[in-house]
Amino acid sequence: MSAHRIGFMQGRLSPLIDEKIQAFPWPCWRDEFQIAERCGLRLMEWTLDQDRLYENPLMTAAGQKEIRHLCGRYGINIPSLTGDCFMQAPFYKAEDERRQMLLKKNFIAVVEACAAVGISMIVVPLVDNGRLENEVQEDGLVGFLEDSADFFRKRTLSVIFESDFSPERYRRFIDRLEPGLFGINYDIGNSAALGYRPDEEIDAYGERIVNVHVKDRKLGGTTVPLGDGNADFDRVFSLLARIGYQGNFILQTARAMDNDHAAILCRYRDMTEDWLRRSSHHAT
Repeated sequence: MSAHRIGFMQGRLSPLIDEKIQAFPWPCWRDEFQIAERCGLRLMEWTLDQDRLYENPLMTAAGQKEIRHLCGRYGINIPSLTGDCFMQAPFYKAEDERRQMLLKKNFIAVVEACAAVGISMIVVPLVDNGRLENEVQEDGLVGFLEDSADFFRKRTLSVIFESDFSPERYRRFIDRLEPGLFGINYDIGNSAALGYRPDEEIDAYGERIVNVHVKDRKLGGTTVPLGDGNADFDRVFSLLARIGYQGNFILQTARAMDNDHAAILCRYRDMTEDWLRRSSHHAT
């Protein structure tokens, strides 16, 4: 019933890279397709780092061909991409104009690459190094996105955001951008870590949510196993069901302590299915 809406963040089925919880899994990115099929997972969210950006298979013609082949062979769909590269090197914070133009060119190249493999949503993380710190940065980001709107539209691609803004502040930001073309990626764990109330968040901008990251965090802390942090999953899933959210749920969960990454991801998938099932009953 709900399994087709549950996916995983690329890399979660691979060993950690340089002890990072999230990074492109260079040594075994191909293997994740087969492992995902074996786990019954049909959705993958691609990850893209600034480091070796143009070497990433998504960014090369040969790589794109191989990605399409692997998707077809293993029945995997890649509807979304998390652009950690945009957080690691945000163009709206670039010191000089030349650097800013280069990073904007990168953004456009990523959009072209996504369109080539059928990715329809790009997540831009406005958190950590990518967080918006002032109006000049926000205006620079919004201006570029508005200028590029037709480009995105022609490629049937939407740009969605993850942010640490308060619910009211987030609403003001997303209201500046065209619905349908620009939306929100709701990160359950990040909101829990910031102490935001799901009711206030969903009330403020629920209709703009088009993708959800499933993870858990302690208040003011880092990612922990699902159920061990401050996220109120029953409440969040119930609220999303109430507003008729029909998008995906991407497992961006804590990593396995015993390196059995497939087993822990299957467990988290089952937990997410259970929350989805319960919330659908409450909504009817």
